Amino acid sequence: MPEGPSVRKFQLLTSPFVGQVVAKVGGSSRKLSVNDLNALRLQDCQVHGKNLYLAFVAAEDPFGPAAEETALQREAACGAQRPAPGQPAQAPHPRSQDEELQEPQHSRSEAPEAAEGRGNWLRIHFGMFGSVRANEFSRASRANKRGDWKDPVPRLVLHFESGGFLVFYNCRMLWCSSPRADPASDILSVEFHRGQALRALCAPDPVCCTLLDQRYFSGLGNIIKNEILYLARIHPLTPGSLLALSDRERLLDCAVQFGSEWLHNKLRGRGLHPQVYQKEQCPLGHPLMKGTFGPSGGFKRLTWWCPQCQPAVL
Repeated sequence: MPEGPSVRKFQLLTSPFVGQVVAKVGGSSRKLSVNDLNALRLQDCQVHGKNLYLAFVAAEDPFGPAAEETALQREAACGAQRPAPGQPAQAPHPRSQDEELQEPQHSRSEAPEAAEGRGNWLRIHFGMFGSVRANEFSRASRANKRGDWKDPVPRLVLHFESGGFLVFYNCRMLWCSSPRADPASDILSVEFHRGQALRALCAPDPVCCTLLDQRYFSGLGNIIKNEILYLARIHPLTPGSLLALSDRERLLDCAVQFGSEWLHNKLRGRGLHPQVYQKEQCPLGHPLMKGTFGPSGGFKRLTWWCPQCQPAVL
């Protein structure tokens, strides 16, 4: 599923439509009554970890009571990550390199929450190959297993009075009263709290499991997990309680830097070039090991590591 950098890019595609009124809706969603969005104004869009939040208000209330506040929140959430002037954000091509690397499972604490009743925020959680496109539809780039060339079916299409439109693919949507997220846990947020993250890494659980806990590392997914453990030269099954402070600091630095660089490259149309994820050898030519690990009773995720570069802690 899309990780934090991808969802940040989805927000940049959505932001230009803030303030516009929905003129027509479509899509295949069965859990959301898409017609409820007709004639509403898109008031705000925010990203928290792997979730995109859209706020809607009645069209006659163009900005709503919290417009200034939400605009400031949006600036704080992605201020340093906006594309440079003259470099428009583009939606990822269907089945792009980044999408090919996505995995279908949910990690601990990232599964969609139950609906809490109708609010004015639409929470969007993307599944495998989930994406957002602006003013274009996704087209099939290859035949399916039956040999058919069928375009992906959008879950939601929002046509605006300006003539532009947004298309959302492979996602779960539900209404909520406000974004359920703590910016302090988002590795791409300017409000990311290093102290909180360092304390979380002290847990006795294998560090590969702790890194996927969205309560402390929102937006960090399986690709980032594998890459930063290799970059920090830490074995994935090392209990966090055995990591020295310097190791935890280095791992955290790798997480923030890798996530930021991935977003930077996505905004410039550059693909991801992982060093160990889904690889057979590390960059130094050592054979990689592969295993499936996860918390007891939770989702198990594929993990790649180099026994030589990431020795086990005895």
